[in-house]
Amino acid sequence: MAWRSDGVPRSERFDDIYHTETGALAQARHVFLGGCGLPQAWAGQPQWRILETGFGLGLNFLTTWQAWRADADRPRMLHFVSVEAHPVGAGDLLRAAEAYPELASLAQELVGQWHGLLPGFHRLAFDEGRVLLTLCIGDVQAMLRAQRFEADSLFLDGFSPQQNPAMWSPDTLKAVSRFARQGTGLATWTYARAVRDALSQNGFQLERRQGLPPKRDCLGGVFAPAWTVRRRGPVPERIATPGRCAVIGAGLAGAAVAASLARRGWRVTVLDAASRPASGASGLPVGVLAPHVSPDDALLSRLTRAGIRATWIELERLLQEGRDWRASGVLERRPEGDTRVPAGWSDSGPNESWSASTGQLAAAGLPADAPAIWHGRAGWVRPSRLIDAWLREPGVEFRGNASVARAARNADGWQLFDAADQLLIAADRVVVAAGFESGRFAPELPLQPVRGQVAWGHLNAGALPSTPLNGDGHLIARVPDAEEGPLLWLAGATFDRDSTDLAANTDDSTANRDRLARLHPAAAAALAPAFERGEVNTWVGVRCASGDRRPLVGPLSEAASGLWACTALGSRGLSFAALCAELLAAQWHGEPLPLPATLAKALGTQRL
Repeated sequence: MAWRSDGVPRSERFDDIYHTETGALAQARHVFLGGCGLPQAWAGQPQWRILETGFGLGLNFLTTWQAWRADADRPRMLHFVSVEAHPVGAGDLLRAAEAYPELASLAQELVGQWHGLLPGFHRLAFDEGRVLLTLCIGDVQAMLRAQRFEADSLFLDGFSPQQNPAMWSPDTLKAVSRFARQGTGLATWTYARAVRDALSQNGFQLERRQGLPPKRDCLGGVFAPAWTVRRRGPVPERIATPGRCAVIGAGLAGAAVAASLARRGWRVTVLDAASRPASGASGLPVGVLAPHVSPDDALLSRLTRAGIRATWIELERLLQEGRDWRASGVLERRPEGDTRVPAGWSDSGPNESWSASTGQLAAAGLPADAPAIWHGRAGWVRPSRLIDAWLREPGVEFRGNASVARAARNADGWQLFDAADQLLIAADRVVVAAGFESGRFAPELPLQPVRGQVAWGHLNAGALPSTPLNGDGHLIARVPDAEEGPLLWLAGATFDRDSTDLAANTDDSTANRDRLARLHPAAAAALAPAFERGEVNTWVGVRCASGDRRPLVGPLSEAASGLWACTALGSRGLSFAALCAELLAAQWHGEPLPLPATLAKALGTQRL
């Protein structure tokens, strides 16, 4: 894009301007908010869901967000879903908002999350997770096919029908109409006859409205078809009034679910057999947060990128950087000749992983010719700190020493009982997030325990790299563990399938030393004396994996309504917990999905 001498932004690609001299803020308020009756229409609603075609410079979103903030009767949750094929740069977003002081701070927050915008969905979260922006980067029709929800308002924006006809084609407007429910409002700045005809044919009752100069007219409408709409699939579930939910398991999965539901108004009790949270596999002293990368950008790669974005937002919101986690980047060592980066990816972005440079290798103490990938959006995390923060969210209660033996359904919901058949809690809904113990409540799911052992200790040694390494095993060092105390390091881990043995063993200790020697010889040499003197600790946990190594999120059976699972996060709990929790919450409330429908289905319990 370019900026004209009069300050109007212009697209070189479409030979059109983003807004007129009158100003985008005035257009957003008059045409889009006013055209959909906002903010009055959302007063007292639990949530409001807006679909926009054409994010552009983001001023419709910023104006809507500002109106939500200023409204005492605002909905608890605001969803804004926007399709954009060609996202602009962060600097242009800020420059466009500079003219409007009331939007300046919001634009800064938006730019703080404006990164890694590869094709696909990107969930951005603001105001404690109650304002959710889902950016759908790609062709408008493909993105509309990938998203599913009922919108309360439709904003039709974008360059003019003459300059960008695909955005206003009958097929595109028909796809937009599939998001409408009876009464959904619609607004757009164009009054083109072809647009009006297509919208009318798809069930919208339209009216001509006064436009903003230099435009005489704009268009408003409401979805009110004269025929009965036939759905291609089942009506999505939509819980109107949040109630009480019991979550079984106080690890990463359970704590994330509890926080996501509490933000939506649920009263959540998290029960765990242990006396404190993070007593299972999530109790790892420190873990690596890094995406999976594949040459063809396969399913797992796209899922982990989305998951890390969701987790990153929570880390920045809840934890202290440098103490509880560190945005250090991660260096991934690869086998000889294998960097596994998709063609065209480089350090210029928008991808956030690329082949490591000689400088990055040298800083990590590795040879200049070592095959490796640098993950810029990665680092280390103390999982227990994140779990504790999620469990402190308003509306969440933790209850330890509460081992659930069985769950029973009755007319009012669910009851959970202990081994003595004493009632622990009654709830409207239950989420099973108990790791490999989840199989007791869902015997039909193909869950597999995977034992892991790591080595860890304390050492202020310069030979240990400040950047975490992963690949065949991982090494994390220089992690603050106490005020002015020695720094923590951790190396591992083993993968013993179908084992639940929590006792440390010497074979795994030897395997971890051998793995560390291959990953970082200098670190292995620096730690050798500590191993020899018996000053190295071991930690053992049992992960839970599914048959296809992907998380399981969804109902446990159609007959047992209200019993759901969020489990099988495997060794990627830090990558998947926040994303899976938001996916579960979206499915309960008929919200826009944080993932394209195909990726969401790839995590569903129904797939198995």
